[in-house]
Amino acid sequence: MRRWLPPLAVIAALLGLWELAARWELIADALSIEPFLVPAPSDVAESLWTDRELLAENAWVTVQEVLLGFATAVAAGVTFAVALHLSAVLRRAFYPLLIASQTVPVIAIAPILVVWLGFGIGPKLAIIALVCFFPITVNTLDGLRSVDPELPRMMRTLDATRVQILRRVEIPAALPFLFSGAKIAAVISVIGAVFGEWSGADEGLGHLILVAQGQVQTARVFAAVVVLSALAIALFGLLALLERRYGWWLPGRARTA
Repeated sequence: MRRWLPPLAVIAALLGLWELAARWELIADALSIEPFLVPAPSDVAESLWTDRELLAENAWVTVQEVLLGFATAVAAGVTFAVALHLSAVLRRAFYPLLIASQTVPVIAIAPILVVWLGFGIGPKLAIIALVCFFPITVNTLDGLRSVDPELPRMMRTLDATRVQILRRVEIPAALPFLFSGAKIAAVISVIGAVFGEWSGADEGLGHLILVAQGQVQTARVFAAVVVLSALAIALFGLLALLERRYGWWLPGRARTA
C-alpha cells in the first residue's frame, strides 16, 4: 500500500483538477478553443464504456501488432548483440551503424515501409521492431561486456568452450540489462504501433484515433489513448514479473522479490 498510495493520490488529484478545469472551461478559455474540444475525465470514462466494443476490437488488432513486433525485436536484438559481442570485427563495423540508425525518425520512414510491404500487418511489425530493436540490442551488448574478466578466465582454465562461457557466465550476467532494455522497448512499442497504423491501416487504435480526430470526437481520442497506455503498462508489468521470476538470484533482486 505504501508503494501504490502516493502515485494513486497524485493521479486522483490531477484528474480532479482536470475535471474542474474542463467543466469550468478554464482550459478552453486559456487555449482559445471551443469547450467541446476539451473533454473532462468523466467524458473520457463515458466514452470508454459506450465505445467499449469499438475500442476492444481495435485494441485487439494493436495488441497483436505490439506482441509480434516486440517478440521480433527481442529475438533480433539479442541475436545481434551476441554476434557483436563474439566478434570484434562485427562490433567495429556495425555498432556505429546501429547508433546512426536511431537518427532517422521512424515516422518519416513508416510511409516508405507501407509502400514496400503493403497495407497488411508487415509494415506495422517492421516499425515496432525498429523502434524496440535499439534499446534491447544496446542494453544486452552492455550486459554481455560487463562480465568480470576473471570469470571467463577461470572457465577457460576448466577447459570450457566459448559457447559454454557464453551460456553459463555471460548471458546470465546480461539478464538484468536485457530486461531493462526490454522494459524500455515495451513502453515505446505502442508508439511504434500507432505510427504504423497512422501510415496506413483500416483498423487498430491508431487508425481509430485518426478517425475520431476527423470527426472531432475528442473524448473517444482520449479513450483510445487510455487503452494504449494501459497496454504499455501491462506489458511493462509482465516483463517486471518475468524479471523477478527469472532474475531473483541477481544482485540487488533478493530485497525486491
